Amino acid sequence: MALLIRPLAASDREAWNTLWTGYLAFYETSLPQDIYDIYFARLLGDDPQDFSGLVAELDGKLVGLTHYLFHRHGWTVENTCYLQDLYVDPDTRGTGAGRALIEAVYSEADKAGISGVYWLTQDFNATARKLYDRVGEKTPFIKYKRV
Repeated sequence: MALLIRPLAASDREAWNTLWTGYLAFYETSLPQDIYDIYFARLLGDDPQDFSGLVAELDGKLVGLTHYLFHRHGWTVENTCYLQDLYVDPDTRGTGAGRALIEAVYSEADKAGISGVYWLTQDFNATARKLYDRVGEKTPFIKYKRV
C-alpha cells in the first residue's frame, strides 16, 4: 500500500466531507452544511490567518485529514502551530497514516521556521493518545472555556 500525504485540493471535497463527518461523529457532534462550506473554502484559501489542510491518501483513496494553523504566541517572537483536527478512517488505523499526518504538520511548521506545534485531544481518546505519546510530549495544561 502506498501512503501519500499531500495538501488538500478542491477535488477532495466529497471525500473530505466523509472524513470530516466521521471526525465530528467521533466527538459526538455535528455541524450545519454552511460550516462545512465555509471551513473547506478557508482550508483552500490563501489567508495566512486561516487553517491549512493536509490529507492522507492510500492507494488513491483519502483515508485521513489534518488541519493546522500558524499563529502568534505571546511568549515567543516566532509563531507557533496549532494542529486542530486529525482524523484517520477507522478501517485504516494502524497503517501509519496518523503519524505521517502529524509529521507532515511538523514539516510544514519547520519550513515556516516554527518549532512549536501543539494539539488537544479528549481524555477518552486512548487509541490516539498512544500515538501522541510517541510523537509528542503531554503537557500539564487543562483546557477551560467560557460558559
